Amino acid sequence: MSAVSESARSVAPANPFSRAVRDSLIVAQRNLIRMVRIPEVVIFGLIQPIMFVVLFTYVFGGSMKIGGSTSATAYTNFLMAGIFAQTVTFATAGAGAGIADDMHKGLVDRFRSLPMARGAVLTGRTLADLVQTALTLLVLAAVALLVGWRVGSNGDTNALKVLAAFGLLLLLGYAFTWIGALIGLSVRTPEAATSGGLVWLFPVTFLSNAFVDTSNMTPWLRHIADWNPFSATVEAARVLFANPGESTSTAWPMQHPVWASLIYSILIVVVFRTLAVRKYRSATA
Repeated sequence: MSAVSESARSVAPANPFSRAVRDSLIVAQRNLIRMVRIPEVVIFGLIQPIMFVVLFTYVFGGSMKIGGSTSATAYTNFLMAGIFAQTVTFATAGAGAGIADDMHKGLVDRFRSLPMARGAVLTGRTLADLVQTALTLLVLAAVALLVGWRVGSNGDTNALKVLAAFGLLLLLGYAFTWIGALIGLSVRTPEAATSGGLVWLFPVTFLSNAFVDTSNMTPWLRHIADWNPFSATVEAARVLFANPGESTSTAWPMQHPVWASLIYSILIVVVFRTLAVRKYRSATA
């Protein structure tokens, strides 16, 4: 008996943090395996952003005035930061639906009965969604290059800045998945989680600088768009990509978009992870 106990202690992490990391990675692995076994989820997740790229580029490309130019190429370079940001944030709906589905099937209750870190189920789920989002972003970047998007189209940039831009985009997507996790724990069905995950995303993404120059908005609307966390990440990506459309607004997030994007995303993670883990402890299937 003592030999078994010693063996168990040697396998178990020495401290709660190590245990939480191990449990989170195990849950993340479980969700990644599930994604591989259901490839249509990943495929359909790729189709929507690709459609947005093609439709916005070829339908609106010649009618938008960016930096004094109405060329389709200028709008494509302006657009892509917004499409990238929209893509990573729309993963929120999938995260919420997945957690709601696990709740509906009773899987979360079984996880709660195991001797594992309380936040590991949600952290593992959000990490798996982050991997899927990164894959989607990689494919989308390739499609963007095919339709004419180029980094450095409005100035100088380098590989580190480009990687930093994608890092900020993924951080925003990860932050928003915690909002999706809270929604998934708060509703009764996956369908409700999907609807609840999208209903607030549309105003957040469209009431921003993602698709149009905010200088053309009415003052009160531009003020909202300039302080939108989504806009800060879009602006940061444009600055780091050296793409056209950098804001002339005096709002602090537009003057310091990289810092604003970091601060917004970290705050969202801290607040909504706390709320989601608290909800997880009391939620019932």
